[in-house]
Amino acid sequence: MKCLIEKKCGSCQYINKDYNEQLKLKYNKYKNLYKPFQVKVHEIVGMKYPYQYRNKVIVAFNQSYEYGLYEEKSHRIVPIQSCLLHDDETNYILNQLSLILKRYRVSIYDEKRNKGFLKYVLIRRTVMTNQTLVTLVVTDSMFKGSKNFCNELTKRCPSVKSIVLNINKRKTSIVLSKDEKIIYGKGFIVDELCDLTFKISSQSFYQINHEQCEKLYSKVIELLEIKDKDVVLDTYCGIGTIGMIVSKYAYKVIGVEFNHQAYKDAINNAKMNKLNNIRFINQDATAFMSENKDMKVDCIIMDPPRSGSTKEFIQSLRIMKPKKVIYVSCDPHTQVRDLKEFKRLGYDFKDIYLYDMFPHTNHIESIVKLSLNN
Repeated sequence: MKCLIEKKCGSCQYINKDYNEQLKLKYNKYKNLYKPFQVKVHEIVGMKYPYQYRNKVIVAFNQSYEYGLYEEKSHRIVPIQSCLLHDDETNYILNQLSLILKRYRVSIYDEKRNKGFLKYVLIRRTVMTNQTLVTLVVTDSMFKGSKNFCNELTKRCPSVKSIVLNINKRKTSIVLSKDEKIIYGKGFIVDELCDLTFKISSQSFYQINHEQCEKLYSKVIELLEIKDKDVVLDTYCGIGTIGMIVSKYAYKVIGVEFNHQAYKDAINNAKMNKLNNIRFINQDATAFMSENKDMKVDCIIMDPPRSGSTKEFIQSLRIMKPKKVIYVSCDPHTQVRDLKEFKRLGYDFKDIYLYDMFPHTNHIESIVKLSLNN
């Protein structure tokens, strides 16, 4: 497959390279990154079919109702008809949206003039259940003709189960605000992952690559080597995916999440799956560990944002003295920085496991198991 807008878009740095060559380039890059630790960097776990994997897509529209991605290092929209990383349904829905928006003469936001209604469209898809959530990021909660708009979109695209307005009036590069209004459906879609069911809203953190996510989480379970009486602390837990999957093997799991909406989603997901040995705390993970330093915790899972963790977090973790820490990272550069702090505080590691969560880009997901020295 060939991408015709590779140089204009810039989102997929390796899109027109052979996939095996991509994996070799990434492996050599990250093997060199971890070289100072003198550990084994395992071969990257790739995909058999490294296309159409993204279950989350954000696009902008221009005044001609063409949609696309921003050109690299700019705010110029590169129009697309289809993307090799989007599944066929996503491409179809975006095409239909373009036609309907034009038909209803929906005003497109002009950031230079700070005027207009529609800023972005966010599409979330569920692989296993074939459901779609459409979020319109807009500047006003009033959408004239919204009922007819929803009826037409869902008629053309039956997989669309919910449509949400996210009202973002700020002049900012941050896409979503906390202010939302459901105009069709329940405001979420439901997916199945590792034999569990999860509700996903517009702001839920959920891995964008379902197939690779299952492989990644299976490795986390393997590395944890959970025993019947183990208590596991899942920090940065989001909507509770990893913690809930781990709860099938552990005695008890505690998930800590600062974002209130994600915390509520996690509670609802646990109830939906009838899991009684997991509870969630709405608090900053560093503060929680500092305040509960005497709590017995056997294992800690951490899956921080791309910016990585902090010294304060790692020091608070060390006070709890977990025997094992599983560090999942979407940016090995910040993980390497954090691993130096872990080494300083008495944690060792021997292996780095790499997963190609983002084929055709220069990004990678990594897992490290840290063990506390006696």
